Amino acid sequence: MMAIPLVGALAMLVPGDRFLPTDLAVRRFGAAVSGATLLVAVSAMTAFDFRNTSAMQLQVNRSWAPAIGLRFHLGADGISLPLVVLTALLTFLCFLYSLRHPPAGGRIRLLTALLLVLEIGLLGTFVALDLVLFFVFFEVVLIPMYVVIMLWGGAGRRAAADKFILYTLLGSGLLLAGMLLVAVNAGTLDMTELARRHGDGLSHGVQVAAFALMGLGFAVKAPMWPLHTWLPDAHTEAPTVGSVLLAGVLLKMGTYGLIRVALPLAPDGARVWAPWLGLLAVIGIVYGALACLAQRDLKRMIAYSSVGHMGFVLLGIATLTPVGINAALFGNVAHGLITSLLFFLAGAVKERWGTGDLNVLGGGMLGTAPRLASLLTFASVASLGLPGLAGFWGEMLALLGAYRPHADLPRETFVTFMAVGALGAVLTAAYFLRMLAKITHGPADGIAAGPSPDASRGPVAAISPQEYAAWVPLIALTLLVGLWPKTLLEVTTAPVRSLFGGG
Repeated sequence: MMAIPLVGALAMLVPGDRFLPTDLAVRRFGAAVSGATLLVAVSAMTAFDFRNTSAMQLQVNRSWAPAIGLRFHLGADGISLPLVVLTALLTFLCFLYSLRHPPAGGRIRLLTALLLVLEIGLLGTFVALDLVLFFVFFEVVLIPMYVVIMLWGGAGRRAAADKFILYTLLGSGLLLAGMLLVAVNAGTLDMTELARRHGDGLSHGVQVAAFALMGLGFAVKAPMWPLHTWLPDAHTEAPTVGSVLLAGVLLKMGTYGLIRVALPLAPDGARVWAPWLGLLAVIGIVYGALACLAQRDLKRMIAYSSVGHMGFVLLGIATLTPVGINAALFGNVAHGLITSLLFFLAGAVKERWGTGDLNVLGGGMLGTAPRLASLLTFASVASLGLPGLAGFWGEMLALLGAYRPHADLPRETFVTFMAVGALGAVLTAAYFLRMLAKITHGPADGIAAGPSPDASRGPVAAISPQEYAAWVPLIALTLLVGLWPKTLLEVTTAPVRSLFGGG
């Protein structure tokens, strides 16, 4: 699954006069490579034994550096498998979208190589079972995303890219220190063995310090308030495909790391820091919603919404209960589907109207571009947590987990967090409905749309086949997971219980 995009990225080193001479040929090649990777991910899903989702399956375990005990150890269970498939799917949809709508700035060979390397790092992060290998894949993601923002981003791309790399590198340093603290004291780098021990052999002080270091490292990527400030700039300035992958998968690396690495390896530290994690999570929920109410730019508003939505994921993790952790895993996937769709649609709006400013866009989009406006409405109500759509279950289960947190945690404190989180959910509905009222309803009082890339389709009007191909799977999965949440919960429940000692 990772070898295919690696070969595809290396193929981009062959000069254009000898291999794939046109930009269109390169974009088609990228779509084919990412499509083949998705097929392998789907085949892994079909080979997965869903009767035993807590077991680590499809493993690769080879000696890497025997002198220091490093192994090339990969595998997937019910926690990682949904994120693996989501990563492969979103990467493929980004390449499909780029067939007709490539980012401005040219250099398509370089962009294709970077997106494929980014896919390798993302997939590797979700299947790595050795601490050092996990960290290597975790870091592989940074440089491609930095370059994508720097070369294909908007007017403020340099500052956004610099802030992204500085924040994430700082978080990575703390993460490495925490993981090495665990590894040195436990005498192993194997994540499955460390999870099986549930902190045995590590003193209380080591666990508290290790969880703090790893938690801060993962919190930057999550992103958790107040370590989130890199996110709005990066989302706003990144090209559409960069924003989709950043929101859809990159943010999940932080919350996945907390669940896969920090909680099972340092459970004593998790219990000490969980109330503080919950506090910062609910602050992020309310802050993100209030920030959205103040935004004029569509992409920036969606970016701040991610701070709030990931706050619900972090709140679920902070409860240290199977219900809360399941809520976090469900919220990860739901946010990946819905926010990716929102960024695709925001890119389509900016491409057609030349701006994402809500005031400049004005209202009446339902009259001028009814299909695009209808899809934007669907994605918005899914994101605000309408029952029956994917966004509802993660938030509802996170609040339920906060109502009944782990027995070692202060229940009154978490019930307060639940109340504040519920207020944040109301504010979420407010800013999405405000956005829809400003640009989709009412008379068409904004600027006229510019010509579409294909003049034969008329001014804005038609949605291209490539856009439909990129958006329809996300819509279908949002409905599927929302109407039948057990399709995801049945996959994650058993490994969550196993990962945390069956409690």
